[in-house]
Amino acid sequence: MARNVDIEALTEEWEPRLRKAFIDAVRAIADKASIAAIEARLKIGDVDGAVRALGLDVNDFAGLRNAIADAYGAGGSAVAETIPAARDGGGALIRILFDIRSPRAEQWLQAKSSGLITEIVDDQRAMVRANLTASLQEGVNPRTAALDLVGKIDPKTKSRVGGVVGLTSQQESWQRRYAAELASTDPGELQKALGRGLRDKRFDGAVRKAAASGEPIPAATQAKMLAAYRARSLKYRGDVIARTETIRALGAAKVEAYDQAIERGQVQEDRLKKFWVTAGDERVRDTHRLIPGLNKQGRRWREPFATPTGPSMHAPHDRDIQCRCREEVRISYSLTLR
Repeated sequence: MARNVDIEALTEEWEPRLRKAFIDAVRAIADKASIAAIEARLKIGDVDGAVRALGLDVNDFAGLRNAIADAYGAGGSAVAETIPAARDGGGALIRILFDIRSPRAEQWLQAKSSGLITEIVDDQRAMVRANLTASLQEGVNPRTAALDLVGKIDPKTKSRVGGVVGLTSQQESWQRRYAAELASTDPGELQKALGRGLRDKRFDGAVRKAAASGEPIPAATQAKMLAAYRARSLKYRGDVIARTETIRALGAAKVEAYDQAIERGQVQEDRLKKFWVTAGDERVRDTHRLIPGLNKQGRRWREPFATPTGPSMHAPHDRDIQCRCREEVRISYSLTLR
């Protein structure tokens, strides 16, 4: 029986690298932005020109693309090492190394990493456009709107912080509502601010004081609270991307490693069985928790798993973000070459 790679350990190793690659890309976009150029376009009401002035490009996320490729390669190599080696006619062991340059592997990397980055950039452009449009409609000063977009320079780090660049369109709408809640003196609105999971709880006292006194939260405090909320939102997005894409890359690399071993005669396909394994904790989705029971005897290599939401060829479930399920592969014996 083949050993199974510790996917969780590999995930813990590679997830921080993908998260850093995403955050570094966002910070680089903010740091290179020309406040003057964005402000100039906003002064004449040219939102699309301001979006172009920000200079978003898929190449901004080249580091993330490379990190995904590196995780995929590391996962494939780790799995290949666990597959029992075949023997040639003279009894010598034949070890097969993972080929990240195989057409199928390159196709997966091109489709998945490029697709992800295109999706990120397209959403960023939509988010920036919505953010700047709302700022103009609210009568926000063009320079203030530009700084709200990319953040202000931190005197200590010399980098921009507190902007909305990097957030999803949905997260941008969250921060806008959060800003409105903080600016209100209505106890009900302030209570909503206390319910936001990504808030910095160190400021809760200021919110409660405002709700009790009817006096607004000082503007400087509001600005700090909003900047903290945006920073936590960006980290959360980085966490989601890193967790999801690391697990997907490692899962796909595992499949590719076995496909390569089958094609090269290292293992016989009809001796492979795969089993769906969940993370086994309270965070497992209810539908995913049922999958192992629906496939108790395992599945053949080319046979899809039965799931409550339809057939799935492999784990993790690529229709759900942050799916932590994995496959356990069992081989009854290694093929002997003759």
